Amino acid sequence: MEDDNELEQSSWAHLPDVCLRHVFHWLDDRDRSRAALVCKKWSCAMYSGSLWRCRTITFYGQPSRARTLEFQSALWYTKKFGKYLKHLEVKLSNPYNTPFIKKFQVTMKGLLSHLGKCNSHLVSLSIKYLELDCLIWKNVVRAQFIKNLATFLKRMSKQLDYLNLKGARITLEEGCELLNSLCSLTNRSFISEINIEDFFSLHLSVYSSALFHQTMSKFHSLTILTFNYNCISDELLDILRQHSSHSLCTLNIKCHIHDPHGQVVSGMSWANLAKRAPKLDVNFFFERVMKHDHLARILLVEIPVRSISLRSCYFSDPDWTMRPTLTNLLPAYWHGLQKLTLELNNDHELLDNELLQLILSCKRLLFLKVWAFLSVSFMERLLQNRAERKCILTTIKVRIYTAQDDSTEEERLLADIYRKFKYLIDSELNYFVITYPMV
Repeated sequence: MEDDNELEQSSWAHLPDVCLRHVFHWLDDRDRSRAALVCKKWSCAMYSGSLWRCRTITFYGQPSRARTLEFQSALWYTKKFGKYLKHLEVKLSNPYNTPFIKKFQVTMKGLLSHLGKCNSHLVSLSIKYLELDCLIWKNVVRAQFIKNLATFLKRMSKQLDYLNLKGARITLEEGCELLNSLCSLTNRSFISEINIEDFFSLHLSVYSSALFHQTMSKFHSLTILTFNYNCISDELLDILRQHSSHSLCTLNIKCHIHDPHGQVVSGMSWANLAKRAPKLDVNFFFERVMKHDHLARILLVEIPVRSISLRSCYFSDPDWTMRPTLTNLLPAYWHGLQKLTLELNNDHELLDNELLQLILSCKRLLFLKVWAFLSVSFMERLLQNRAERKCILTTIKVRIYTAQDDSTEEERLLADIYRKFKYLIDSELNYFVITYPMV
């Protein structure tokens, strides 16, 4: 027995460093610190830079004791091993009052100041859903936080490659100040990916701002840009064409009902950008922007659209119909559309035929997600066409809305359809279909 123990200890003692670091990689901070007490070799593994390249710090609004310890540990280790840090994510979970926000601002000031002095490797920073327009952000605290963040971005501007400030909700001037911080050293930025979705406060017509255009003209190597449609203009598309067409691959564009989206953008501007950026794919995400005339102004045929998501968010509006969008607008992207998401409260119109025809016309469509009032027979027709190779879908996720409390009969029919096409579903599809009462 003693020989077995000695052999086991010897095996662990001689574990190659690369394997030991891999084991440590899967441990949380608490277990890592305990493991580091085992022996000198394990203690040295604790200080391996590869273990501390990615960190997430979550500020909990109403933390339990366990979450408080988790936060304190994450913050302490981020500072201790900050010189190795490459990817930092900061999360705000349920911020609920002004004292909490003040504490967050003070803590972030200390953290950013420390990292600004000791770190020269940070390439990725994510601070999402700050919601700086909320009342719990007092003016002084808000101004100080933006100042501290801008100072940090200036220090990191040469090395930072990814910035995510989704949901910041700040003014036009403050937003441009932060973005300009990335360009402060040379008046140019070569950052490749920026997420500024919901970055500006609601109702702002960013597309008409000369300050915004001037700021965006300083970015010269954008690969992925995520933002709102209220930023889109002929001027912005021309700026992207001039400065980032050699690198630009993806535009993710959110269009929300409360953001201005009535501006006129010419198809020629889109065509010129697409011509100069041949790798460009555009993904649209519409929330409660469902009326055909609104969509027709936005979804121009010159746009190289890869993905479209239309969500009515359970709102039902008798003044709009989905049929013209399915039959007139979306088929224009038959050659490039790969992903389609429709979440519709279409209780006043049945769209089975129009939707099926659209799917069959889109030759590259791989992903389909539909939440809508559909007949169960739609699924049988869709799967039959898929079995006959008339479409190439690999993912089908459907929630069939029903106005009845009892959907037993629909569920039985869906089970029969599943059995009929089980061979296809099990071998070729990511498939999930249910009924959902909307009463």
